[in-house]
Amino acid sequence: MKELLQHAQHIVILTHMAPDGDAMGSALALYNRLNVPEAQLNAAEPQCKRAESASVSVIVPNAFPAFFNWMPGAERVHVYEKESAVCDDILAAADLFLCTDFNDPKRIGPVGEKMLANPCPKILIDHHLMDEGAKGLVDEGFWTEVHSHPEASSACEIVYKVLTSERLTSERLTEEVATCIYTGLMTDTGNFSYNSTRAELYDIIAALLRAGVQKDAIYNAVFNQYSEHRVRLTGYALYRKMRIYPEHHLALITLSADELEQYHYQVGDTEGLVNMPLQISDVYYSVFMREERAKPGTPKSRIRISFRSQGDRPVNIWAHEVFHGGGHANASGGELFGTIGQAVRLFEQTYKKYLK
Repeated sequence: MKELLQHAQHIVILTHMAPDGDAMGSALALYNRLNVPEAQLNAAEPQCKRAESASVSVIVPNAFPAFFNWMPGAERVHVYEKESAVCDDILAAADLFLCTDFNDPKRIGPVGEKMLANPCPKILIDHHLMDEGAKGLVDEGFWTEVHSHPEASSACEIVYKVLTSERLTSERLTEEVATCIYTGLMTDTGNFSYNSTRAELYDIIAALLRAGVQKDAIYNAVFNQYSEHRVRLTGYALYRKMRIYPEHHLALITLSADELEQYHYQVGDTEGLVNMPLQISDVYYSVFMREERAKPGTPKSRIRISFRSQGDRPVNIWAHEVFHGGGHANASGGELFGTIGQAVRLFEQTYKKYLK
């Protein structure tokens, strides 16, 4: 990786569709690290540096939530849906891809097709379980270098380890880089309420705090900047749309495209909603379904599905086998092309098989 960075002239950082805090954090941590002026770096070797004249770009497939706009470097991110022609030129010119928080090009939509068409080196940094398709890419040598650790809390945890590896860098992290990493750690663990029991994670947090991270300010920027419409949508979802299946300690929330429009939905307005039913004392599993209206030229809506659970109650196998997704044992995702009704029927036909 060090050698590739030192010789690349056009580095492109990619992350998945519907970017969350870990996607934005890992991508922007790399972006900010690679954009540190060489004059600010310590003289010690080895250094994580790019070629002197290299450009560094971040491309996301579609819009990220507005409550990540404050992150260092967010204003420089290219959104493919909004500027596809510019992004196509950047992708075609790339001579090194850094891919974070996904392990299959299908997770980045049309950006993945452009990446596949470019034969340049590709480095993977991810923490999701690999399905057969993703394993096949590794076996075929699609990735030049792979940092895949499903036991990690987040892609940001792996980015931290990569950037602080003595083989790659000896400089201390800047506050900007540390802030991006902490944001991913915090959001991908539900503010350290799941996938966060390893002591090593808190050693990393301590190091980030020493680098200048203002953790309370980050929490406030992510979780305490809601619009009135978002708060009302949350109330509606919990009061009108939450179903409880008491015999299996399970909750389900569904929101159609019409319902989302009624509450002036913006990207990110349902972030964290799937976790709320777990506050009920005898609910251990929670599922949230959100409809994305079919776009022109596509016959079916996309139903985005989020899964959460507590303790030794995995949901990732259910998400993978039934809804073509996957993730961590306690936090997974999937999708279905069709209607909310079809998704609910499939949910009700299968949940007894996968829940304890």
